[in-house]
Amino acid sequence: MDTKITVTVDNISNLGLEGEWGLCLLVEYDGNKILLDTGASGLFLNNLKSLGFDVADIDYGVLSHAHYDHGNGMPLFFKNNSKAKFYVRDSVETNCYHKRRFFKIYIGIPKKVLKEYPDRIEKVSGDYKIMDGVFLIPHKSKGLSLIGKREKMYVKENHRWLPDDFAHEQSLVIDTDKGLVILNSCSHGGVENIINDVQDSFPEKHIYGYIGGLHLFNKSEEEILEVAKVFKEKNIQYICTGHCTKNRAFGILKNELGDKLEQLKVGLEINI
Repeated sequence: MDTKITVTVDNISNLGLEGEWGLCLLVEYDGNKILLDTGASGLFLNNLKSLGFDVADIDYGVLSHAHYDHGNGMPLFFKNNSKAKFYVRDSVETNCYHKRRFFKIYIGIPKKVLKEYPDRIEKVSGDYKIMDGVFLIPHKSKGLSLIGKREKMYVKENHRWLPDDFAHEQSLVIDTDKGLVILNSCSHGGVENIINDVQDSFPEKHIYGYIGGLHLFNKSEEEILEVAKVFKEKNIQYICTGHCTKNRAFGILKNELGDKLEQLKVGLEINI
C-alpha cells in the first residue's frame, strides 16, 4: 500500500515555505489523512494550505509528545477541523518543564487545551490501533527517567518535580509494503529503545524506516555515532531526520549512513 508523508513544519524552510522550531507531518495512507503534531504555532495551517491540503479534510490527529513545539497548534487544529479525533497518551498532562540553571521553564502544550477540547482528544494506553495498518506504540523500555534527568526535563506531579520518563511520548507506526515505518518526532526515549519497543509489538515484522527528530543537537560525536551504529545493526534502510537532530549531528550521521539518510525540511514529500 502506497504511503505518502509530507513535511508541513520543520526547522528548515524550503520551497518558499516558512519553517520554525517544531514539527508537523501529514501522512496519507489508504485514503486517510493523519496529522502528526501541529508545530509551535499556527504555521502548520498556512503551510498545509500552500501545499494544497485542507486541514478540514484530516481524518486523524496524533500528538507525539506533550511539548509546545509539537502541540501549540492544537487549538487552531480543533477550530479548523470539526471531525478528527486527536490521539494522545493517557499520561499527557500540562506538566512538562525544562530546568535552566535555578529555574524550571514550562515547555508543555497549551495549558487549557485538554480541558477545552475533551470531546476531541482521545487518551490511549498500551499499543493502540487507529485503523488497519496504523498504530500508536508507547515506550516499554525501563529507566527512561535517567534520560529525563540528563536532559534536564521534568514533570510536575502532586507538587513534586520528577525527571521525565517520557510516558507521554509515542511512536506512530505505519505498516507499508516495504515494512514498518516509525515516526517519532523527537525520540527523547532513545532511538534504540524506540526501535526495540516497536519490535516488541511486531516481532514478525521488518522495520524499514525511521522518520523524525533524534534529539542529537546536544550530544557528543561518540553518542551520535552510536545512533548511526544502531540504525546499521537494526538494518533500517531509510532514515529521514531534522528538527532536534540539527545540522552538526546530521552531517556526522550522513557520513556514516550515506544514501539511507535524508534531511527533513518543509515541503519534502516522502513516498514509500
